[in-house]
Amino acid sequence: MLCDSSIIRNSDIATPALTEGRALSEVFATSAADAACVGFGLARLPRGAAPLFWVQDRLSRQETGLPYLPGLHGRAIIRVNVSRPIDVLWAMEEALKCSSLGAVIGEIWGNPKTLDFTATKRLVMRAERYEVPCWLIRRAASPDLSAARDRWRVTSLPSLPHPDDPKAPGDPRWQVELFRSRYRQPGTWVATYDRAADRIDMSAPFRDGAVAEKDGPRERRAAR
Repeated sequence: MLCDSSIIRNSDIATPALTEGRALSEVFATSAADAACVGFGLARLPRGAAPLFWVQDRLSRQETGLPYLPGLHGRAIIRVNVSRPIDVLWAMEEALKCSSLGAVIGEIWGNPKTLDFTATKRLVMRAERYEVPCWLIRRAASPDLSAARDRWRVTSLPSLPHPDDPKAPGDPRWQVELFRSRYRQPGTWVATYDRAADRIDMSAPFRDGAVAEKDGPRERRAAR
């Protein structure tokens, strides 16, 4: 087990309709190495000085790496490394008992048997009882039965142009699909994260696919 910490700036959601509840949300990457699911989850976290609890299983660390702490704008992170998905779930449950945490984030690779409806229901009950937002990041996984209140599928899109350097990527953009929700109507949007304002905005996607594919040169695309 490895723990370290750093300080980052708070993040919040400007659109009132997007305010996350104190519950479990699942986010699926459309390709295993796409970092968009992590960026989107972080952008949805509430503001505050409370630290984040972040736990990964071995395959998630091996295939996608560790969280890039300088990119988290100085927010305190309690990072935990474990080997098995069942240990990730146990650590998340225990962390959710701590209401002073800003959020609990877990990364599990694939579809392990231990991650079933009962396991997600336990996370939901803990998150709602102690009012701590909980995000479960899923890579190389298919959506099976889950008690998560919101379930998202996220894909990287070409970033916005950089205001000072035309060869550098600007603010990130993602295509996000809410395919199951207890509280909201499912749908698909283009999400843009405004780094300067620390805000995420959602808009309807392009109807013309040919235009969307040509939206920005390749070098401006967000990191995948």
